[in-house]
Amino acid sequence: MIKRKVCRRVSGMVIGLILGSMAVSKAQDGEPDLRVMSFNLLRGGAGRGQPLSQSAKVIEAAGADLVGLQEAGGKATELAKILGWNASDNGPKAILTRHEIVGRHQSGVRVRLPSGREFYAFNVHFKPAPYQPYQLLGIPYGQAPFLKTEAEAVASAWKTRGPQVEALLKEIGSLPEKDLPVFLTGDFNEPSHLDWTARAAEAGRHPIKVAYPVSLALAKAGFEDAWRRVYPDELAKPGFTWTPMTKADDPKDHHDRIDFV
Repeated sequence: MIKRKVCRRVSGMVIGLILGSMAVSKAQDGEPDLRVMSFNLLRGGAGRGQPLSQSAKVIEAAGADLVGLQEAGGKATELAKILGWNASDNGPKAILTRHEIVGRHQSGVRVRLPSGREFYAFNVHFKPAPYQPYQLLGIPYGQAPFLKTEAEAVASAWKTRGPQVEALLKEIGSLPEKDLPVFLTGDFNEPSHLDWTARAAEAGRHPIKVAYPVSLALAKAGFEDAWRRVYPDELAKPGFTWTPMTKADDPKDHHDRIDFV
């Protein structure tokens, strides 16, 4: 997700990646475009038996300039060395960039471009369970009870991830430079209110409409969803990131978009 000031400069190119997503922010004054990517490595990049160099190839192929990593498994610094980049490595979460990191925060960094322009980038990985889509669809996941209504799903989602969102917004709100652009990447482990719409429910994409609270809270705080900024039609461009490891008609799963820029 991108603070509104930046989102006005998002170009028409947003690319869905395995367990992740990417957005391109159009630069001004002759600067190159800034490509921001969210990438869940899945157990440090070795979850499917692939070497870490394969994750580097994915980033290079995407042409990313900054990557928010989840499930980095302590491999972020090593991955940055392969790429020749800089890293802010917090173990399971990390931020990599080809540009200079000039400030570090609990959940993010301050980055300086070659032109001297600066921006903030934050990266999150919110709690995975209970997972409300499974609760609504009667798909067993841990010991979570099944749900029937939108109100139950919203309450469950906020109880699960609300404290993390509030802490994040407090951290961002305390930044000294209020006029700098702010990028937010992450695996939210929760769908978007822009996807689980009444229209999507009527089309059978999702069981019911749900105004999921995490994406809604960030929208109210001034962030815009890069994918939905470029592709506003939730039926034509669902942008699924969860999960490429099951088929769309798997009765024990439900494909969705839970990774964001």
